[in-house]
Amino acid sequence: MTFRITGLPAADFARLIGRPDAELAARGVSRVVVEAPNAAPCRITLDDAAPGETVLLLNYEHQPADTPYRSRHAIFVREEAGPAFDAVGIVPAALRRRPLSVRAFDAGHLMVDADLVDGAELERVLEPMLARPDTAYVQLHYAKRGCYAARAERA
Repeated sequence: MTFRITGLPAADFARLIGRPDAELAARGVSRVVVEAPNAAPCRITLDDAAPGETVLLLNYEHQPADTPYRSRHAIFVREEAGPAFDAVGIVPAALRRRPLSVRAFDAGHLMVDADLVDGAELERVLEPMLARPDTAYVQLHYAKRGCYAARAERA
């Protein structure tokens, strides 16, 4: 089964880019300078921001449907992000290098399956989940901190 993984649209965060720290803080957003490699996975580009780059740390509602699975959590987005990652059959670097929680949802936004996997082996779990007829989409989360990472669907 061929899969497509997508990052979040940069336009969703445009209103925050370049805003003063005080204004961001009033919205519950923090500007962070990345200090170490592989410490801040951008949810737009689906790669880690480099040391010295600035990212915004904010709360994001990744599961907005009015179900028991409605959810939001902290995410990083690069202030200088390019276009959103959107590729068929490719697992981006930030996902490959981390343990992931993989969660399949049906069209009613109810969870129908879930598993844990090392990102280097994501296809082993992702492809069977997407092959299920009741799966509408899959959400990928970074397993250690529980943060939303990306969306996967059939290609």
